[in-house]
Parts: sequence; structure tokens; C-alpha cells
Amino acid sequence: MIIEEFESPPKEWNKFVKNHPEHKLYHLAEWSKVVSQTFGHKNTYLIARQQGEICGVLPITRFSSLLFGKFAVSLPFINYGGALLNERVSIAPFFNYLANFREKHQLSFVELRNDSPLDTYFPCKTHKVTFFMELPDNPDVLMKSFKAKLRSQIKRPTKEGMFAKKGGRELLDDFYRVFSINMKELGTPVLPKKFFRNIFTHFSASSFIVVVYTPDHKPVAASFLLKYREIMEIPWASSIRAFNRFSPNMLLYWSSFEVAMENECSIFDFGRCTPNSGTYRFKKQWGAKESQLYWYYVLPENEVLPELNPSNPKFELLIKIWQKLPVLITNTVGPHIIKNIP
Repeated sequence: MIIEEFESPPKEWNKFVKNHPEHKLYHLAEWSKVVSQTFGHKNTYLIARQQGEICGVLPITRFSSLLFGKFAVSLPFINYGGALLNERVSIAPFFNYLANFREKHQLSFVELRNDSPLDTYFPCKTHKVTFFMELPDNPDVLMKSFKAKLRSQIKRPTKEGMFAKKGGRELLDDFYRVFSINMKELGTPVLPKKFFRNIFTHFSASSFIVVVYTPDHKPVAASFLLKYREIMEIPWASSIRAFNRFSPNMLLYWSSFEVAMENECSIFDFGRCTPNSGTYRFKKQWGAKESQLYWYYVLPENEVLPELNPSNPKFELLIKIWQKLPVLITNTVGPHIIKNIP
């Protein structure tokens, strides 16, 4: 096997990705463009060949900041990445290449976000899971499959006069208003609106937004959906805490299921969460099947695995301070911080 390294995607890249049965939308060259155009990060495209034919690809994004140091991720800001390999092709040459790649670029680690286990001795985190739910062709069939209590919770927001809108770019401002407030309440820096605009630019046919409104048309819950193959994923969903007693997130998810079925998806991907968390329990209630995620690391021997996440105790005080700041400030400062937290 020969591995080639490129700073821009070779012309064969997308053809290989689209023909691979396990590809995600994020493996396409356009996704790395979304990241570089939004945040300015450098992308690397690794291609493995056997007898001149492509047998694997691996997209990587490099980070460099004074606060968090230098590292690389495949792929940042989303749940999946890692290498796409032909059947019976070993991952070992890629990991060996990444070990040299890490040293060459003086990176503290390289992180690969996989949805299946790899045959490797490199360390792995299994701290995140996702849920997949099979979808019927008809929403009525799906509604009838839920228990009576769940059906009642879905209908409750409409009894309060709430309603949902399903669409695309035209709902971005309302989505972002809910999303940015929710991120502030969680104590997490918010992604810039430019990030989502760039997603629509490159993936307009695969991107959808759902927003739930109060009777006076105030957005209080919102989701951003992405379609790949026959799967609809919900990477970002938010609700405003002050309205949670009316369960707008139940109507939000139901409407998101409808979008998936309207676009001929047979599977709904709930996105990653931490086992036994509140988000985990919320997703599990829909009767979806839990699926383990595997994040692998290339780093110096005996090095502690990185913890660039809100659960790290080092960030506890900063999170509390962030939660008390006005949304105007968090929306201005947040994107400059989150750009280096993948």
C-alpha cells in the first residue's frame, strides 16, 4: 500500500467516497471546505493506493491555537470521520502514517472519530454513543408504534398553541437564535452562523431545518438536519429552557422524523450523546437502537488521552461564568473560542 498526502482534494476523492457503502456526507471534499472556509483550518487528504487503484481515503483537519495547542481531527465539529477503506484493506498503514504525520507537524495528538471498532492497538475512547431508529414510509405508522404516553407528549405542544415549520435556509436565523441561547445556557461557546450558511452553500439539497414556535411566533426549539445515503442525522438540536415545561422538543423531534420520511430516509440518526445523561435518556425513549462510537488516538507513548470537552473539571468555572454572560457577548466571543474546540 502507498499513501499519498494532498493539501487539496484530488479529483478522484469524491468518486471513491460516493461509491463506498459506509460513506458519510462528511467524507466528501466539500465538508472539509466548509470547515476551512468557516474557521481557516488546514485540511489534509490522505489517499491509499494498491496497484495504482484507490483503496482508502482519510480526511484530516489540523488545529493550532495558543490555548489548546496543535492537534488534528478526522473529523471536527461532527460525530463521524476516520478512514473509508475497501473491504479486506488493513487500517494499520494509515495509523503508521499518522504517527509520522503527528511528529512532522508537531501535533500533540491525532483523533479519528469512527462508528465501528478498528483492528489496532492505538488507544480508543468509548465515551459516546448514538441511536438509530428505523423509519416506516408513513408517519401514521410511526406514531402508532409509540406508547400512549409518548404520543401524548408529542401532541402536548400543539395543545399549547405551538406549531412547527419545516424548511431550509429561510429558517436559519430562527434556528440560530434558539441554538445560540441554548449553547449559552449550557455554558458552551456557540458555532458561528457562518458555519451553517456554508453548509447550505455546499449541501443545500441535504440540509434541513425545523423550528417550533409559540402561538406568538417566537422560536423556542430548533434542529439542523443532514441527510446522507438513506439516513437523516440530527447533529444539532436545541430548545430554550424557559419553555421546556411545554415540551417543544417533543414536537421538534416528531417534525424532524417527518422531514426524514418526506425525504425517503429509512433511518433516523439521533447524533452522539453521553451514556446515562439526560440527552441519552431523551433519545432512548423513542425506541431507537443504541450504537457505540469509537474515537481513536495517535499520540506519544504513555500520553494521557485529551479531554477537550465540557465534562473536563478544568473548564467547570469557565462554564459557570459563560452561563451568566449576555447572549450578545457569547455570540460575539463564542465562535472565536469554539473554532479550536472540535
